[in-house]
Amino acid sequence: MSESRVALVTGANRGIGLEVCRQLAARGFHVVLTARNEEDAERAGSTIHAAGTGSVIPARLDVTDAGSIRELADDLSGRSLTVDVLVNNAGILLNEDDGALEMTVRDVRATLETNVIGAIAVSQAFVPGMIERGYGRVVNVSSEAGQLTSMETYAPAYSISKAALNAFTRQLAGETRGTDVLVNSACPGWVRTDMGGPGAPKSVEEGADTILWLATLGPKGPTGGFFSDRRKIEW
Repeated sequence: MSESRVALVTGANRGIGLEVCRQLAARGFHVVLTARNEEDAERAGSTIHAAGTGSVIPARLDVTDAGSIRELADDLSGRSLTVDVLVNNAGILLNEDDGALEMTVRDVRATLETNVIGAIAVSQAFVPGMIERGYGRVVNVSSEAGQLTSMETYAPAYSISKAALNAFTRQLAGETRGTDVLVNSACPGWVRTDMGGPGAPKSVEEGADTILWLATLGPKGPTGGFFSDRRKIEW
């Protein structure tokens, strides 16, 4: 992978997103590490800078704010940076114990706004450039909670949002087929993060592995798939 490649990771100031940034930077990518506020991005970026493991550009990005997305796109363009890899990692989990009849419409809207519409909006800002240049990798960080084949009652707003994110993966993969822009969904598994909790079986390094694999696929890699532990899984 060329050292000139630029990777943009959303929701990257902690947990899996930060680990993905750390490992991409170590592999020679220029990493745009984003968070909803600049202070969090700067703080997270400093941990990678301190380790001396690569090039990191901290930046503010609120995926639910069209102005924020536009501002980042303009900033990167002004620096002559073109995004080659996009990891749509930003996500929220609200009131996971509520059932489908108890969850509030407000929670559903907020969850879809971040987990689905945000990923769509960021992709619309950066994927056209990938198509134009003939190279790109898009990884939508999903969850087995969004699998229709096994979905039951867990965290309905979150599960619905991840199913919708997977549908977007299929749509975007179809639209970019044949352009060497590869688009896939990744399930990190149950990971020891603020969202996953201390009892989760996977470390952040393990949770980041499939995302990193998909972000660095070769030209004959898969597109339009859903993967966990580097294996294709059902939708």
